[in-house]
Amino acid sequence: MRYLITGATGYIGGRLAPRLLDAGHQVRCLARSAARLRDAPWAGRAEIIEGDLTDPATLPAAFRDVDVAYFLVHSLGRPDFERLDRESARNFAAAARAAGVRRIVYLGGPELPPGDRPSPHLRSRAEVGRILLDSGVPTVVLRAPVIIGSGSASFEMLRHLTERLPAMITPRWVKNRIQPIAVRDVLRYLIGAATLPPEVNRGFDIGGADVLTYAEMMQRYARVAGLPRRIVIPVRVLSPWLSAHWVGLITPVPNAIARPLVASLVHEAIAHENDLAALLPGPAPLGFDEAARLALGRIREADVETRWSNAAGGDAAAEPLPSDPDWSGASVYVDERSRPVTAPADRLWRVIEGVGGENGWYSFPLAWSVRGWLDRLAGGVGLRRGRRDQHRLRVGEALDWWRVEEIEPGSLLRLRAEMRVPGRAWLEMRAETDGDGRSVYRQRAVFLPRGLAGHLYWAAVLPFHGIVFNGMARNITRTAEQSPRG
Repeated sequence: MRYLITGATGYIGGRLAPRLLDAGHQVRCLARSAARLRDAPWAGRAEIIEGDLTDPATLPAAFRDVDVAYFLVHSLGRPDFERLDRESARNFAAAARAAGVRRIVYLGGPELPPGDRPSPHLRSRAEVGRILLDSGVPTVVLRAPVIIGSGSASFEMLRHLTERLPAMITPRWVKNRIQPIAVRDVLRYLIGAATLPPEVNRGFDIGGADVLTYAEMMQRYARVAGLPRRIVIPVRVLSPWLSAHWVGLITPVPNAIARPLVASLVHEAIAHENDLAALLPGPAPLGFDEAARLALGRIREADVETRWSNAAGGDAAAEPLPSDPDWSGASVYVDERSRPVTAPADRLWRVIEGVGGENGWYSFPLAWSVRGWLDRLAGGVGLRRGRRDQHRLRVGEALDWWRVEEIEPGSLLRLRAEMRVPGRAWLEMRAETDGDGRSVYRQRAVFLPRGLAGHLYWAAVLPFHGIVFNGMARNITRTAEQSPRG
C-alpha cells in the first residue's frame, strides 16, 4: 500500500513512518521543507515531497496514487493555530477526495462530556476531526489523551516538573483523571486504523491500561525514575494562565506550547468506550509504569546496559529522534573540548589509554584527589582502585572511580562514572585524524542528572570544568607531542 504522512517532521509522524516502511509499504511524506527530514534515519527510504497544507496548489502531487493519508499536523505554538489547523484540514480533505484516497486517519484529542466547555486546543482538535469525517473519504479519528514517550510535549512537561521539583504547589487540575497511553500503543492503533473496512467512518477513544490523576502520574513517574516521593499541594489560586507560565519557567517546553496544553488539563481525559479493541484485536495497552520505563529506557534494568550510547533507549518508539524539538528528551549536560595535536594519532592514543592510576588525569591533581576523598566519605569507591595494567585497558575493568565501558583500539575510550553522584556520568576521549591527515584530540563529558540534586550538582561543579577539563585536554595533547616515538 502507498501511505501519505503529513506531519512526518513531528513527534508521531516521525515514529510512524519507519514502522510503515519496515512493514514493506511505500511511504510519501509531505513537508514544507525537505531539509527538515534530512537527519531522519529512515528518510532515504521514503519519498519526500515539499508542500504546504495551507496552499492547495501544492497538494495534488502529494496525494496522487495514495491509499491511506495520515493527518498528523498541528500548529500548536502559533497564536492562530485554530485557524491554521482548520484551513489545513479543509485543504487536506479536498485533496484526498479529489485523489480518490481510500482512507484518512487522524490523531486528535479526547472527547469531552456534553456541556463541558473545551479549551481552544481541544476545540481545535475536535473541529479538525469533524472536517475530516465530513470529507466524503472514510475517516478514522483516534481520540488520545496524554501520550507517554520521550519527545511528547505532555510527557516532557510531566518529566521535568517531577524531576526538578521535589515539592510543589500545583493547580487544582492535578486531581483530574487522565488515561495516559504509551506512544507504542498509539502507533499500533494508527497503523491498524488504516486497515479498517470502508464503512467505518467515526471516532474512537484510545487510552492506556490505567486511569490516574495528574498528581498520581507524577508520583508514579518519580518511582519509575528512582526519585523520592514528591510533595504535591494543590491550591485554587493558580489559574490556567498562571499554571502555563509556571510550567514554562520550570520546564524547557516553550510557553506557546505549554499554555494550550495546560489549559486542556482542566478537563478529564479518559476513554468513554473501547470499540476499537473489537475491530483491531491485539495486545492489551500498556500501563503507565511500563510506558514510563520505556520512555526512560528502563524496561529491563537487568538486561539493558547503562551505556551512554543507549542510555535513553529501551523502545524505539519511546526514544528521542533527531527530528524531535531541542527541548524534548531527558536533561543532558555536556562539556566538549577538542585540540589539534602535532603528534601522530597512535602516539596520542597511547596517552589516552594510559590515563588514571599512577599516571593520573593530567589536570589539577589536588582537585581530583579532593573529589576522590569526598567520594570515599560518601561511601563511594574514590580513587583507591587505580588500574591493573599501566599501558592497556579492557572493557569492564575498573579505572579509579570509573568503569571502562567501551574501547575502540586506537581511537575511542569511554568511561562510566561509579562515584557517588546524583545522576549518571561518562567521560569520552578520542584520537582522530582529520581530512588533512592531522591528529585531533576530542574529549566529551556527559552527565544525566537525577532529580533536582542532579541539576544542582552540575551547577556546583560547572565553574571548575574550565580548569579541570580544559587542563586535561591541554596536558594530554602536550604529553603526546613530547612523548618519544615507538
